[in-house]
Amino acid sequence: MPRFAPNKMPTTVKKRYFELLREGYKGAAAARVVGVSASCGSNWFIEAGSMIVPDPGPISPRFLTQDDRIAIADGLQVKQTVKEIAASIGKSFQTVYREIKRNAKPDGSYHPWWAHNQTLLRRRRPKEEKFRASEPLRTLVREKLTDKWSPQQIARHLAREHARDPAMRACSETIYRALFAGLVGRREAKLRTGRTRRKKQRRGVPTLNKIKNMTLIHERPAEVNDRAVPGHWEGDLIIGRGQGSAIGTLVERTTRYVHLIHLPHGWKAPQVRNALITQTAHIPPQLRRTLTWDQGRELTLHEDIEALTGFRIYFCDPHSPWQRGTNENTNGLLRQYFPKGTDLSVHTARDLRQVACQLNRRPRIVFGDKTPAEAMRECLTGPLTR
Repeated sequence: MPRFAPNKMPTTVKKRYFELLREGYKGAAAARVVGVSASCGSNWFIEAGSMIVPDPGPISPRFLTQDDRIAIADGLQVKQTVKEIAASIGKSFQTVYREIKRNAKPDGSYHPWWAHNQTLLRRRRPKEEKFRASEPLRTLVREKLTDKWSPQQIARHLAREHARDPAMRACSETIYRALFAGLVGRREAKLRTGRTRRKKQRRGVPTLNKIKNMTLIHERPAEVNDRAVPGHWEGDLIIGRGQGSAIGTLVERTTRYVHLIHLPHGWKAPQVRNALITQTAHIPPQLRRTLTWDQGRELTLHEDIEALTGFRIYFCDPHSPWQRGTNENTNGLLRQYFPKGTDLSVHTARDLRQVACQLNRRPRIVFGDKTPAEAMRECLTGPLTR
């Protein structure tokens, strides 16, 4: 049986593997992406010196890049002369000679990722942290933090007041690092949020919260914005205490007619899907045109809802509540009945109908003091009730 040879894989595969490692992927995950086994990727990693140094990119075009070093290794593999290799990458042959001599492994072989790591390690300059070296800077930053200034505000203040003194300037990231390292005092200097350590980051890890096959609000028909044609709704959830309960809110854009969705079994995607399908079935088909929602995970099953209700669902941009402003305003009105921090599961479907009925019978100045119920009645041959 032939033995597996990890070094026989194409150079492009190895290159992609190390790029993924530098982007933050774990070794096993990077190996899966490029289509090799975890042990194969591990062998490549060990061969490269068992380390990956972050690559900020070349300082100047005259320096060798990772691609240049791969080309040098490939040239040496096929017995090209140094001058031929130098000509192929557009560098002088003296540069290539120095590169091979300085960055070869102890056994004399030249490995492009080992060589690049060594170069990046030498590029680092061990400098004393600015906050350790400057007591006046520590004192000033500590005072501003005590006054509830943010690191960004402090950094701008330092740049403005000490423009000619580099020792008294620091960017916001430097202030954060010093704060979390305890260099400006652990008791006196705190962030307004009270955090004493940096939040975990998920660099290189794809987000799991994106909803598949979304249609964004920018593709919504123009007639929705005019509010001339009824049947275009905006929806959202209001959440109860500890995120343990919720109520769905729907408001029709033209008439401001409110309909509340009872969610007694929770507000995850399957429960929201089932509730929307069953509790909007009484709405006449001509009034089920579009539904605009935010990008909450509760509408992950939006394709099922579209297929079974007739609504065409559009999603707002992230963190853009003004794109469904009618619904946001309605949610504010509903908080009179369902205050924040309360358990919403105690409200029955009958309670929700009564609240919706009160809102729909409340006169609105936008209609000349007509009510949403009256405005909706004008759009129908029959009432919108079950």
